[in-house]
Amino acid sequence: MIVTEEILELSSVYLKRKVICTLIVPDGFENLDRMNLLLLNDGQEIENLQLKTSLATLYEKQQIRPVLVAAIHAGERIQEYGTVGILDFKGRGSKSAAYASFITQELLPKLQELIGMKTFETIAFAGFSLGGLSALDIAWNNPDLFDKVGAFSGSFWWRSRDLGEGYCDENDRIVHKIIRQKQHRPELKFWFQTGTKDETADRNKNHIIDSMDDTVDLIKTLENKGYSRPADIRYVEIINGKHNVETWAKAMPKFLCWAFCK
Repeated sequence: MIVTEEILELSSVYLKRKVICTLIVPDGFENLDRMNLLLLNDGQEIENLQLKTSLATLYEKQQIRPVLVAAIHAGERIQEYGTVGILDFKGRGSKSAAYASFITQELLPKLQELIGMKTFETIAFAGFSLGGLSALDIAWNNPDLFDKVGAFSGSFWWRSRDLGEGYCDENDRIVHKIIRQKQHRPELKFWFQTGTKDETADRNKNHIIDSMDDTVDLIKTLENKGYSRPADIRYVEIINGKHNVETWAKAMPKFLCWAFCK
């Protein structure tokens, strides 16, 4: 199946700016009675992520169902990505509520209008680093809209208090607390990826880098809410993987197969 690339530009009332989305569309979509949707944060990276190549290969092998990809180019990402209603210790994420409203109130309806379908078969939302945190937070707060969420090297360190000397309280990690305190979202499925060389920081000195620690702890938090592996949660660890698009590009086919397998 051939994929084509188109540009969608929206004037967002919530973000008060123009938002560019790169759409990757499967050939002949107008003849399909079913379509899946992937929203992708940091959509300006799709070329480096080799996303079109991965999709074309998976279609050729008949491993995934047709999916429309809306790759959303980042704006002021340190403010627009984050956790809705809860800023980090530096006041970052101040526009995350506006970004969530853009996704749910502006982008999704526009995509449904463009594709000519009221609903998509499966809707997934994914992102990288801070974009992964954003995708998880928005999906968690809108389980009626999203079926699956993916976080590549997610910034799950996002915290309400800075790291100081002798710091050892992990209860300040914001997204862990959100999931602990909010109602179980049984409809959602989760995909997480880390790389063994994502970083070198090890704040609790347990010889496991923080990005892996934070992700594994988040998975444990989800399991405590009633989710299980592998039915609801998939975790991919890439040996020698780094916090960069090259590693995420390697992981992308695994995510696409998980999210949209035939």
